[in-house]
Amino acid sequence: MQKNPDSFVYKNQKKLRRGYTTGSCAAGAAKAAAVLLFSGENAEYVSVRTPSGIVLHLRTENPGRTEKEAWCGIRKDAGDDMDATDGILIMARARRIPEPASGKGPDIVIRGGSGVGTVTKIGLDQPVGESAINSVPRRMIREEVGEVLREYHYTGSLAIEISVPDGEKIAEQTFNPRLGIVGGISILGTTGIVEPMSEQALVETIRVEMEQRRQMGEKNLLLAPGNFGLDFIHRQYGISPERAVVCSNFIGDTLDMALHMNFQSVLLVGHIGKLCKLGAGIMNTHSHIADGRMETLCACGIEAGLPTVQLQKLLKCCTTEEALSYLMKNQIWEPVRNVLLERIERQMTMRVHGKMQMAAVLFSSGYGYLGRTAKAEKLIEKIAADNIAEGF
Repeated sequence: MQKNPDSFVYKNQKKLRRGYTTGSCAAGAAKAAAVLLFSGENAEYVSVRTPSGIVLHLRTENPGRTEKEAWCGIRKDAGDDMDATDGILIMARARRIPEPASGKGPDIVIRGGSGVGTVTKIGLDQPVGESAINSVPRRMIREEVGEVLREYHYTGSLAIEISVPDGEKIAEQTFNPRLGIVGGISILGTTGIVEPMSEQALVETIRVEMEQRRQMGEKNLLLAPGNFGLDFIHRQYGISPERAVVCSNFIGDTLDMALHMNFQSVLLVGHIGKLCKLGAGIMNTHSHIADGRMETLCACGIEAGLPTVQLQKLLKCCTTEEALSYLMKNQIWEPVRNVLLERIERQMTMRVHGKMQMAAVLFSSGYGYLGRTAKAEKLIEKIAADNIAEGF
């Protein structure tokens, strides 16, 4: 990372270097290519404002220009975080489109080129058939390139093509093939910054927040693995996201700490893609630890009495959204869901040795609310009442 005053963080008494995402690289490369196209001059560095508020100053590489297009690259730097994409070159090509594509003013048309994957399965950030350039990087590209268009008073539209040399080979080291992204890597990032943080530090962060809640007198703990769960809690139940503790992938560790801190109950609200793993006793839901999503759903299907042919088709699904689509279209989701919810409650209860009330709520991106375990309704009512009493 170049010229960035916030490039280091301290975790566990260690000085660790931050990195930046493929999304930041793509936005920087696109901006540099646009500047080169309109000015004819290549900048050694380009500045990009990330969604986290940090301004990156990135070194450009491999610039080139013709009358109608220009190209430039930014090399990914993951800092002290282990990442298969560390050191790869993200290229962007900017090409003039004389007429606005929408007819409403300048458009910035973004697409993936060589080495950027294509989405082939439902349930991902982008729809089937689109390049695997996620929504936040797309917004960053539009903001940075739009700034250049305004500076040079360009009223036509611009095509931005993002490519990654050797991206298809690099993608083999990621989960893209299993997720249904073919032909290359994904352009990712929600904050624009790669934060190096050990699992121990993450768990400690969760413990500190839980301890604060315990000292505030809370007895019923509300958990969500991430932002999707927080948003769902607010939409579905009107409970403030601030009322929940974000446990990330460390569900087992969080339940252990909840037991040690003498909470009376835990309500876990999360996406089926993570929570279905609990049905197989997988308590760290990070994809690097274990997957088992389809295997767990198939085990539930066996217990629910599904025929072999349906189980075989279910096992071939790449995402839980795809699996849900198949189960619902064939009207077999309800019996599978009931078994899954029973398994989740049983595994959570076993983890705390039966000393706390355990409940869970499942949702999905495509289908919304999916179901809840037997004790969830009463816990939701308690937490909602606490939410009002505590002024969240």
